[in-house]
Amino acid sequence: MNQKQATSAASPTGFIQGLGLLDATTIVMGSMIGSGIFIVSADIARQVNSPGLLMVTWVVSAVLTLMAALSFGELAAAMPRAGGQYVYLREAYGPMSGFLYGWTLFTVIQTGTIAAVAVAFARFAGVLLPWISQSEPLVQLGPLAIRNEQAVAIGAIAFLSWWNMRGLRYGAVLQNVFTITKVGALLGLIGLGIFLGGRGSGAEINFQNFWPQNLGWGDAARLVGVALVGALFSSDSWHNVTFTGEEVRDPKRNLPLSMGVGVIVVSLLYICTNWIYLQVLPLEGIQHAPADRVGTAVAEQLLGPVAQQVMAIAIMISTFGCMNGLILAGARVLFAMGRDGLFFPQATRLHPRTHTPNVSLGVQGVWAGLLCLSGTYSDLLDYVIFAVLLFYALTIGGVFVLRIRRPDMNRPYKALGYPVLPALYIVCAMSVCLLLLVHKPSYTWPGLGLVLLGLPVYFLWKRFMPAGPIA
Repeated sequence: MNQKQATSAASPTGFIQGLGLLDATTIVMGSMIGSGIFIVSADIARQVNSPGLLMVTWVVSAVLTLMAALSFGELAAAMPRAGGQYVYLREAYGPMSGFLYGWTLFTVIQTGTIAAVAVAFARFAGVLLPWISQSEPLVQLGPLAIRNEQAVAIGAIAFLSWWNMRGLRYGAVLQNVFTITKVGALLGLIGLGIFLGGRGSGAEINFQNFWPQNLGWGDAARLVGVALVGALFSSDSWHNVTFTGEEVRDPKRNLPLSMGVGVIVVSLLYICTNWIYLQVLPLEGIQHAPADRVGTAVAEQLLGPVAQQVMAIAIMISTFGCMNGLILAGARVLFAMGRDGLFFPQATRLHPRTHTPNVSLGVQGVWAGLLCLSGTYSDLLDYVIFAVLLFYALTIGGVFVLRIRRPDMNRPYKALGYPVLPALYIVCAMSVCLLLLVHKPSYTWPGLGLVLLGLPVYFLWKRFMPAGPIA
C-alpha cells in the first residue's frame, strides 16, 4: 500500500492524490449507507400512515439528494480543496459562514453521526455476542458509567481513526471492500424479497389501500415534508467526498461524477428496499417492527429465525464501512479550518510518511468517543437535521453567488439544470425547514441554537487566536 501510495502525485499542500473514481464513489456510497435504511422506515410509516406516501417520501428524498449533488458538482470541480463544503461556504459568503458550518460539523454533525453509527454497530454486534449488551457498567468513574456497548463503539472509532492514520490507501481500500459488501447485502435483501416475497402478506394488504383516503394534496405534502427528516438523514453524507478534494485524482471530473453516480445508485437501492418492505410486511408491521428494525422483521419473514443473525452481520458491515468513510473525510475539514486560522494550527500537520492529518483524525475520534459516553448523540442528530438542510441550501445558493461575483472562475463542470434545479432545491429545502420549525419546534430551534452558538466562539477565536491564511 505504501508503494502504491508513494507513486500517486502529491498536491502542493502535501496530500497524496491517491483516490480514483472508484475510491471516491465508494466514499459517497459508503458514507450514505449506514443503519438508517434498515430502521427509519418504521418512523416514516407511522408519520405518513400510508404505503403510497411512504414510497413518495423516499422518492422525494432521492430527487432532492440528487439535485443537491448535481449542484455541488460545480463547486467541487471548481474548488477541489480539502474541506469541501466548508471551502464553498467560505468562498461564497466569507470566513464566518465557513466557520459556523465547520463548528456545527465538528461539534455535532460529523462526530455525532460517527458516534451514533458506532453505537449502532455495537448494538448489532450484541446480537452475535450477548455480553456486549449487558447493562451492568464495565467501568464506573463517579457519575460516569462506561458500559460494554459504549466501550465497543469507542473501540471501533479508535481502530478506524488509527487505521486511517496509516495512509490514504488503507482507508480507501477498507472503504471499497465494505461498500461493495454492504451494497451486495442490500441487493441480497431485495433479491430475497423478489423471489420469496410471496411468503408475506404485505403486498395484498398494502396495495389495496396504497393511497390515503380523504387526504388533500396540501395535507399529504405536509406529512411527507415532515417525514422527510428520516429519509434525508439516511441519505446524508454523500458530500463527504468533497472534504477530500485535494486527494482525488482528476478531481474536476471525478468529484462531480462520483457524487452523481453514488447518489443515483444508493437512492435506487433505498427505493427498491422500501418496495420490498411493502411487499413482505403490511404497513402496520412496518410501523410496529420491534425496535424499529424493519430490515430484520422482513428478513425474519423471508428466512425464519436465522434472519436475526444474518441481518446483524449485514448491519455491522454497513455501519463499520459508514464509520470509516465519515472518519476518513471529516478530519479534512478540521485541516482546512486550521489552515485558515479557524481551528488549532496543529490540525494542519500531515504525517511526514503517510501524508495524513493525524492530529485532526485524533481530535475528531476523541470528541466522537466522548459523545458515545454522553448518550446524547441521537438527540443531537435530531436537532441538527434542520441545520444540515440550511447549510445545503446556503451552499447551493453559493453557486448563484459565485456565478455573479466570480464569473471568470474555471468551472469544468456546470450545475445541471442551472438555474432551475438549484433554485428548486433551495425552495424545497427551505420549505422543509419551515415545516420542521412549525411541526417539530422542539427539534429545530435547538438545532438553530447550536449553529448560532458558534457566533460568539467565532468572534472570540478571531480576537485571541493568530490569523491564518485563507487559502
